[in-house]
Amino acid sequence: MKKIAVLGSTGSIGTQTLDVVDKEGDLRVTALTAHSNVELIEKQIRKYRPDIAAMDLPDKAAELRLRVADTDTKVLSGPEGVTECAACADAEMVVTAIVGIAGLDATLAAINAGKDIALANKETLVTAGDIVMPLAGERGVNILPVDSEHSAIFQSIADQKKFLKRIIITASGGPFFGMKREELAKKTRFDALKHPNWTMGAKITIDSATLVNKGLEIIEAKHLFGLDVDHITPVVHRESIIHSMVEFTDGSVIGQLGVPDMRLPIAFALTWPLRKVPVTEPLDLVKIGKLTFYDIDGEAFPAVEMAKKAARTGGTMPAVLNGANEEAVAAFLRDGCGFLEITELIQRAMERHRPVENPSVADIKAADAEARELVREALN
Repeated sequence: MKKIAVLGSTGSIGTQTLDVVDKEGDLRVTALTAHSNVELIEKQIRKYRPDIAAMDLPDKAAELRLRVADTDTKVLSGPEGVTECAACADAEMVVTAIVGIAGLDATLAAINAGKDIALANKETLVTAGDIVMPLAGERGVNILPVDSEHSAIFQSIADQKKFLKRIIITASGGPFFGMKREELAKKTRFDALKHPNWTMGAKITIDSATLVNKGLEIIEAKHLFGLDVDHITPVVHRESIIHSMVEFTDGSVIGQLGVPDMRLPIAFALTWPLRKVPVTEPLDLVKIGKLTFYDIDGEAFPAVEMAKKAARTGGTMPAVLNGANEEAVAAFLRDGCGFLEITELIQRAMERHRPVENPSVADIKAADAEARELVREALN
């Protein structure tokens, strides 16, 4: 039985991870964490009987502690409690499914404790990849990507990394594919949350609509696979069947295909280097019929080039890109700004930031806070 901790167990990736646990049969959950959904994590505790659990919000932790007092699960409180769950002694692998930069401290704690990481928190590498990847190497920790694109790249490279020339990372194009800026200006959060292929949380669904998500994934791929962003090519693939491809020095291109279901990359990360029971429906290429590819419209969707610019600048600039986006998306989801304003606010924050080279974690957090404040000022 492989023992795992699931950070962010009540979110989209967390609940799908537990679905994989049910299907695989030889995974044991030793720790669970959540932000505020007391009712759901109580059900999870009663089903999986973890040794420890944590709630990010102290008042929610107090409520959960009362609810599960009849169990043997110890309930911890606050970010410190989440970090303790990440480093818990029994877990062999930690699934980092916390949304945003909030997952950074817990991921670092898990790596320092020698835990393998099933990484579903791309913001950790976007903001602090130059810290996280060397630390993982020093600790002998495996980082298994859970993003469908990065899992596909990992699987396609296999043991041929020395021959890697280029990564071709696919994007669904989101719900607004083919639209121009005049049309995008009228789109609401309800429109943006209607993703054509994937079932995901609200934040990542909005990021897919703006294509900020693809920009973040390019930066993540840079750190995971050691390629400059100019050797990572994004293409729109509407069917979301080819999850990404790699090109080798001899011109060969290899990709990974599968139905658009996050349980596939989750299961691969949890059971690697093995492949076990099927967790999704089979892929039927005849039923799909065709696979299509398109360039990204950089005028309508400038986020990809903004992300590449942040990566080339380096230092704290990716943290500013990410922090401004998180703040702008939160505003958009409460109808506090328009759809096009999301990337405009990110651009403004990046223009005003003076990047710190070779930043510490404290520098990264300061840049994140600065970006958020710049967005709030712009919206007031």
